[in-house]
Amino acid sequence: MIEYHPFEPVVFEDSKILILGSFPSFDSFKNSFYYGHRHNQFWRLLADIFNDIVPKSIEEKTLFLKKHKIALWDMVKSCKRESSLDSTLKHIEINDIETFLKENPSIEKICFTGRKSQELFEKHFSYLNIKRYYLPSPSPAYRKLRYEEKLKIWRELIKLGNEKCADEK
Repeated sequence: MIEYHPFEPVVFEDSKILILGSFPSFDSFKNSFYYGHRHNQFWRLLADIFNDIVPKSIEEKTLFLKKHKIALWDMVKSCKRESSLDSTLKHIEINDIETFLKENPSIEKICFTGRKSQELFEKHFSYLNIKRYYLPSPSPAYRKLRYEEKLKIWRELIKLGNEKCADEK
């Protein structure tokens, strides 16, 4: 069965960073918002980067993104899948990132929350002239790095604006 992305992108007139994932997990579908798995580190990472409180409700999360000039969306418009793992995504239809960026010219860079979103972007939109960076996945399934290691990379690429890609270290 084909599943369609259930959320609109979250974006504001002054968004500077687009955080781009692949496709919402089953828990995100159930909780009606991005990064909805209770063990996903996404919201905690961002809160630690900005020395802010971890937002809980959809309203708090939206206000948090607005406050910190972050847009949020995913690469995949629709797909078939067996689980929430990116490796199970099949029959993928891509969102129109190019048009989205044209409609939101304040966005200065893209940060990918996993290899799948980065690979899909490079496959379909590599010609776009925008800074882009890989962030280690905040998913509880990604255990290659400890939280503190992820936080260091995320902080450098999101908050400090260091122009080095995490892969160059």
